[in-house]
Amino acid sequence: MKQKAGPREASAEQVIKDIRRATRKHHSAEDKIRIVLDGLRREESIAALCRREGIAESLYYSWSKEFLEAGKKRLAGDTARAATSDEVKVLRRETRDLKEVVAEQALELRLLKKSMIGHGGDEE
Repeated sequence: MKQKAGPREASAEQVIKDIRRATRKHHSAEDKIRIVLDGLRREESIAALCRREGIAESLYYSWSKEFLEAGKKRLAGDTARAATSDEVKVLRRETRDLKEVVAEQALELRLLKKSMIGHGGDEE
């Protein structure tokens, strides 16, 4: 009969999982594309490619599926184009400018209301 893991064992397992998660290698998009394209060229087996890159075969196939699906959607025109960093900068600048205009108008409105109250206008 198997005994249940005690709280000490469970926390040790959690610590191990946390360490593995924290030390997991993160691959850039460029690395993923390069690896998937290497696999599609079939110059070496997928198993050999994965050993060389230090990844699980299941991870390679997951990336490959995502890569091909994204390509299919892009060719079909289903995806929106991502904004370039320059476009993002322009949009952020416009947003900041618009927020400043709104703040100025809110201040002017408050001052106008106060001046109307001071000159015998109706109070709110």
